[in-house]
Amino acid sequence: MTNDIKYIDPVIRVINLYKSFDDNLVLRGISLDLNKGQNLVIVGRSGTGKSVLIKCLVRLILPDAGTINVLGKDVLNLPVQELNELRIRIGYLFQEGALYDSMSLEENLLFPLKRNRPGLPQKEMQELIRIALENVDLTEASEKMPSELSGGMRKRASLARTLILNPEIILYDEPTTGLDPFTSHEISELIVRLQEKYSASSIVVTHDMKCARTVSDQISILHDGQFIASGSFNDLKNHENLTIRNYFI
Repeated sequence: MTNDIKYIDPVIRVINLYKSFDDNLVLRGISLDLNKGQNLVIVGRSGTGKSVLIKCLVRLILPDAGTINVLGKDVLNLPVQELNELRIRIGYLFQEGALYDSMSLEENLLFPLKRNRPGLPQKEMQELIRIALENVDLTEASEKMPSELSGGMRKRASLARTLILNPEIILYDEPTTGLDPFTSHEISELIVRLQEKYSASSIVVTHDMKCARTVSDQISILHDGQFIASGSFNDLKNHENLTIRNYFI
C-alpha cells in the first residue's frame, strides 16, 4: 500500500444512487458511507440490487443517477486510464470466483501481477504468491487446477488472487454462496482474519446471516431498492420493526 495516499473519510461515499433495467427500478436513491478499516455488510433478499450496487462502485455497471466517490475519486467521471488505476486499489471477489480454468492456482495469481506490475522481478512475484497462498491456507495447492479444488478451496483461491495486489478496499459478492455451513463459517472467519491483517476496508454483500454476524462491524438492510435500517447485528435482530427482524429469523 502506498504511503502518499491522502485518505478521505469515508473511503467510499455513495449519494442518491439510482439504477433501473428496463421498467425494473432496482436501486431507488441509495446512499452509503464506508469508513477506513470498516467491514460493512449489506444484506437483502435475492434480486434486491446488492450485487448491482457494488458493481456500480467500480463502474462495471453504470447507474442512472447519483454520485460515487472512492478513495477521493469521482468514479462516474474518471477517464478510463484513471479508472483502471483505481480498480487496482480495489479487490473484488466475484460470486462465482472467476478463476481461469486453464491456469493452475499459481498461474491464476501470477496473472494480475504480470498485468498490473510488469516491472516486478520474478522472485518478488513468487514471494507475493507464496504469502497470498499462505494467508488462505492453500500453500500445498499451488499447482492444482481450479477443477481439482473443492468449493471452499476455490473461494479461498479467488480470495488469494483478490489480495495479491494488496488492495485498500475489498468488495465481496456473496462469499459463502453454494458452500456447506462448515465451509461457510471457515470463509467468514477468513474474511475477518484478512481484514485485520491487511487493514482493508470492506463491503460484504450477502444473504447469509451467519456470515453477516461473523464479519460485520455494521449491517445495512437493502429492501425494495432502498436501505431501511443500519446498525449492529444485535440491534437489528431486536429491532421494533417486524420487516427488519424477519431478516434475522
